[in-house]
Amino acid sequence: MKLKKIISLTLMPFVFASCMLLQPVRVTKNASLDNYTYFYITPTEVKTGSTGEVYGNAYGVYSSSTSKSINPADIISGYLIKRGMVRLPEVRSDLADKTMIINYGETGRRWAGLDYTSEITLQILSAKTYEVICVLTGEGMGDTEADNIRIAINRCLEEMYK
Repeated sequence: MKLKKIISLTLMPFVFASCMLLQPVRVTKNASLDNYTYFYITPTEVKTGSTGEVYGNAYGVYSSSTSKSINPADIISGYLIKRGMVRLPEVRSDLADKTMIINYGETGRRWAGLDYTSEITLQILSAKTYEVICVLTGEGMGDTEADNIRIAINRCLEEMYK
């Protein structure tokens, strides 16, 4: 019993530190987003992440795994639709002045305590001028890489509307 307590007290700072090691979202805003009603997202591919574990007892060794898949464009789309925006399947010239184009990219990984973070960048452009309205870069850390990406995207989008 004492050994379990010693181990848990020893590991506790690492667990808390890993939860608090996400870098703040970096935001560069060149214009207001208030005038945009429509958005177009450049297509993204499905991202799959998995995690597994092996454990054993007196009766044998067992393993389990979990796999999760996400499409970054769907996460971005869901967030913006929930805010009342309209997703367009293509950029329309008659709506260009009220349309923003969203580009998504994965920009890095970083070891943070007991696991790694995934960093993403969102670039928001004016569909009329193709000028950069906003760039957001953020990290996420979850159970799988798919979780990391989902968390990073949501952190960026929350920061975009602050």
